[in-house]
Amino acid sequence: MKISYDYSLRNFNTFGIAVKAKEYIRLESIKEAKVFFSGGGSGRGKCLILGGGSNILFTGDFDGTIIQPAFNSIEIIKAGPSAVHLSAEAGLKWDSLVEWAVRNEFGGLENLSYIPGNVGAAPIQNIGAYGVEVAEHIKAVHTLSLDSGKVHHFTRKECEFGYRDSIFKKELKNKHLIYKVEFTLHRQNQTYKLSYGNLEESAMEDGRITLEGIRNAVIRTRKEKLPDPDITGNAGSFFKNPLVEKSKYEELVMHHPGMPSWQTGPGKYKIPAAWLIEKAGWKGKKSGRAGVHEKHALILINLGDAEGREILELSNMIAESVYSGFGISLEKEV
Repeated sequence: MKISYDYSLRNFNTFGIAVKAKEYIRLESIKEAKVFFSGGGSGRGKCLILGGGSNILFTGDFDGTIIQPAFNSIEIIKAGPSAVHLSAEAGLKWDSLVEWAVRNEFGGLENLSYIPGNVGAAPIQNIGAYGVEVAEHIKAVHTLSLDSGKVHHFTRKECEFGYRDSIFKKELKNKHLIYKVEFTLHRQNQTYKLSYGNLEESAMEDGRITLEGIRNAVIRTRKEKLPDPDITGNAGSFFKNPLVEKSKYEELVMHHPGMPSWQTGPGKYKIPAAWLIEKAGWKGKKSGRAGVHEKHALILINLGDAEGREILELSNMIAESVYSGFGISLEKEV
């Protein structure tokens, strides 16, 4: 276990915000984590579990304890002829898991390639991209209670997954450490999800579709459209794509005939937040040391030594502008 004080978090958040934690604890194994929490480790006061820092905006120093799980192994639990059941520990980089799965020809996660962050955070956010959500392949989530160290096991149903949502963002927020996630992936006779954009065309290699081809296509697209957080501080999509009722959708289409959208259920329509932000005039705009990316209006960026409050203020101005122009409230994903 590593314990540090007045610890810089600049390299632990992808916005690159220069803040410090009063106390920082790095847990090296699941066993160490169980001992730590069962011994009242969270009794220090305010605690925050930090993964890869790719979905968080610090607006000031953290006056409490940052706990970061570093354990990162992968285990095949059961391998059958058509599916494989495996687990991955919380501290493993998400894309390392996807790369490993593709290399072993285990299908299901390839559309989620190159998403920053760690495995432990994936169920919390129910990460998704290119028509796939991680919830589709999660079998179970294992956690430790921050209060007692007690082990909990959540089935996929019990996780209450939704669009960029789960039970861990609601009633269980800041109450559990996810230490391991179980997945079920395909081994053969796979049905690829290629309907998003031109993914099928760009994934074609030597006249056929493969897991590696899909992964390569997704990575190329993300690199072309999204800024590298190692170069330009950002946390990916800052807002969720809003869902609207049919009446609101029809009203918007009447005034904006070319508005992109897709139906998500009876009487429910999803509108791209990036389109709304761009139409509101924010794409490529700057405000102090914060800005909106010139290629993707959904990405807020650190233009250099920005404080978290500057990015937060910019996000609030954008949300107010979109609401004023479209009557839609944007919800922060970060």
